[in-house]
Amino acid sequence: MVSNQSCCDSVDDAYNTGSPEKPGSGAIDYLKSIDRTWLLIGLLFLAIAIGLPSHFLTSVRFTIDNLWGIAPFLLLSATVAGYLEAAGADRVIGKVFSDRVVLAVVSAAVFGALSPFCSCGVIPLIAALLVAGVPLAAVMAFWVASPIMSPSMFVVTAAGLGVEFAVVKMFSAIAVGLSAGGLTLLLQQMGVFRSPLRSSLVSSCGSDDPAQKIKGSATAWRVWQHPERVEILRGKTAAMVLFLGKWLTLAFVLESLMITYVPAELLGQWLGSGSTWAIPLSAVIGVPAYLNGFVAVPVVAGLIENGMTPAAALTFMLAGAMTSIPAAIAVFSLVKRALFIWYVSLALVGAMAAGWAYQFFLTVM
Repeated sequence: MVSNQSCCDSVDDAYNTGSPEKPGSGAIDYLKSIDRTWLLIGLLFLAIAIGLPSHFLTSVRFTIDNLWGIAPFLLLSATVAGYLEAAGADRVIGKVFSDRVVLAVVSAAVFGALSPFCSCGVIPLIAALLVAGVPLAAVMAFWVASPIMSPSMFVVTAAGLGVEFAVVKMFSAIAVGLSAGGLTLLLQQMGVFRSPLRSSLVSSCGSDDPAQKIKGSATAWRVWQHPERVEILRGKTAAMVLFLGKWLTLAFVLESLMITYVPAELLGQWLGSGSTWAIPLSAVIGVPAYLNGFVAVPVVAGLIENGMTPAAALTFMLAGAMTSIPAAIAVFSLVKRALFIWYVSLALVGAMAAGWAYQFFLTVM
């Protein structure tokens, strides 16, 4: 066995004998120290600047505008999550919802369908709820229902696709949210998804984590009166903003490319047919091709004019709203892989079920 002292001596000897450093090792070490997500973002911008120079400024502006638009949601939800942990209230809130989990699922699905959050704007709030200990089933119900419909989206959808379509979409959001929450609750009762969040978001690994200082202590709502709790508030808020901010940045860069290079005419070629596979195909293509709710309305209106059935159109909008590329990237960064796969599966199956139900309704009526 080699002692620690002998290891240190051997390192010192190597240093003192002037062992040459490998060429370029400093640059390699520096690259390794950079967060991989930020490195990927930088490489994406570099690739756009070289391969698509005319699109570079457009992509930069699009990314900055969307980050600016989502910043209030991100800052608010991160601050709420940080405050709840600093106050020690996350355990209290988690217990309250756990005792009334069925009511929480129903309330979350209904509120989600009426909330003003978009598919990306809801992600920081989801993180705050999970960190606060709200049961995953209730969070999933809100998570799935919220991006589908909002008050402003209802008005835009009714104006572009008709009041009936907007009403069907709203009730579909509630139904899909209830189903997602109920099925998730069933799996949790079987012991699945015990710890949904990635460990990098839950807490620090080291013993010097400031949150360790208040473990087991009573809840203190007046955080500002306790310096150690203020430290936790600042640290947790900053960590969540940086964590979600980098993934949302990557999502918006990719979305800027999709908006330019996935035109409505191409979607019309894919989904303009009323074949028996229209609903499953609409669900699958809706995941990468869906841009955002407001852009989707005129696109879908054009697809319907080209022969797409209203049921397939509903499926496309539901699947796309729940699992658009920007939202999916943010979700993937937030939760563990098994839960991410479950979330995508719920979105696809729920969207197809709603589409088939709407198709049956139109046939009967």
